[in-house]
Amino acid sequence: MSLLVDSSTSTRHMCPPMQVMEEREKGVMPFDSSLLPKQPNLPNQFVWPHGDLIHTQEELKEPLVDLGGFFRGDQVATTRAAELIRIAGLHHGFFQVINHGVDASLIRAAHDQMDTFFKLPISKKLSVRRKPGGVCGYSGAHADRFSSKLPWKETFSFGYQGSVSEPTAVVDYFKSVLGEDFEHTGWVYQRYCEAMNELTLVIMELLAISLGVDRLHYRRFFEDGSSIIRFNYYPTCKEPGLTLGTGPHCDPTSLTILHQDQVGGLQVFANNKWQAVKPRPDALVINLGDTFMALSNGKYKSCLHRAMVNRNSERRSLVFFLNPREDKVVRPPQDLVGREGPRKYPDFTWSELLEFTQKHYRADGTTLQSFINWLLSSKPSNF
Repeated sequence: MSLLVDSSTSTRHMCPPMQVMEEREKGVMPFDSSLLPKQPNLPNQFVWPHGDLIHTQEELKEPLVDLGGFFRGDQVATTRAAELIRIAGLHHGFFQVINHGVDASLIRAAHDQMDTFFKLPISKKLSVRRKPGGVCGYSGAHADRFSSKLPWKETFSFGYQGSVSEPTAVVDYFKSVLGEDFEHTGWVYQRYCEAMNELTLVIMELLAISLGVDRLHYRRFFEDGSSIIRFNYYPTCKEPGLTLGTGPHCDPTSLTILHQDQVGGLQVFANNKWQAVKPRPDALVINLGDTFMALSNGKYKSCLHRAMVNRNSERRSLVFFLNPREDKVVRPPQDLVGREGPRKYPDFTWSELLEFTQKHYRADGTTLQSFINWLLSSKPSNF
């Protein structure tokens, strides 16, 4: 599969490195962000159906949750924050947080190091590409997995093991896959992961309060979690009205913390229409995922969202996906089930849902229900 429009265009460029040539021989043309935006027409593999491309001018009025009171131990402010989260959970599963305790200089450093990675030669990025069925490593437009409706982006992902992680685990990962020159990069993301992990546990505490269950229930559940960190890079696109940076989907994970740059492009489906999320330099974007929807017995929504691309400005975002430990059973608190009625989903583990999304299904707005159908067809019901 070639992602270039025609071979005559590509021959004007210098001979590609050997690894890139090997990729072409396998039938997969790398997503080369230095070349693709220069193509005269958008390759067909990147064209999305009209129904997914509906344009919006409307801004989402999502809850803005101030965490300052929670950190000060202010009960009134904590209750107010939990109430805003409850409203978000019931309506669309999306909110932003301010006074979140993550140092602005650390966020800037994380963005700078992300730029360092994406500016590497394509051959270097391909040397750390994601393996089939895995989540860690580099991916160009997910062209290794799909042949149509490709997202106009590059990603790089790696894992973080919560409280059980070794204190230099992220540093060691970067050094092992990218070399000693990336030790500083590793330290930046080691600190970033630690900060994000602690923030997710705070939000889990507020989610528990908002649902009226034991305040520490979800915090304890995720303390030894198996999280994923992802860099997203969306190059400029000459025909942004024909493609998407990320297609409409709900995250199969539990909780997503995203920091986007000031270009904009994130949109949430709320009130039966797409609405844009205005970037805030002082805020972190939070959305609930499918796994937490199951943990709330369906009371809170998994956020349906997408990312647009831009004709004139490239865009970057940095994402932390919180997940439980892979073998931990996902089920809602018993007192929540007692109040809210019968179980809506059977027991499952994060490893089962992860396998489903990486090997059997392309995440969309119905991933969780499709997974449950698949799960129940493959083993006896455990309601």
